[in-house]
Amino acid sequence: MAEQPPQSPQPPALVENMLLLRREDFDQLVERAAERGAERCLAQLGLENGHAARDIRDLRNLLDAWRDARKTAWQTTIHVVTTGVLMALLVGAAIKIKLWGGPQ
Repeated sequence: MAEQPPQSPQPPALVENMLLLRREDFDQLVERAAERGAERCLAQLGLENGHAARDIRDLRNLLDAWRDARKTAWQTTIHVVTTGVLMALLVGAAIKIKLWGGPQ
């Protein structure tokens, strides 16, 4: 079987208001459009410079720290309320059994 010579690339063709492209050309076109869209989106967010990855890492670290602080605040609140209830029970029990030298 003889090898076929490489075919020259076909130019895009317009047929009935449709543009016909080779698969490779279409893939390149979509890839370029996606890159431009991503660059435009980063620019609108103010992340167009080379520091975007670092900025996003910093934001994630800040969000993690906020979540840790919120979790710790809830744990501290529960701890304080629990301690207060237990102390009130102990004081109530001490008064009931008259541990202090009050009127008997």
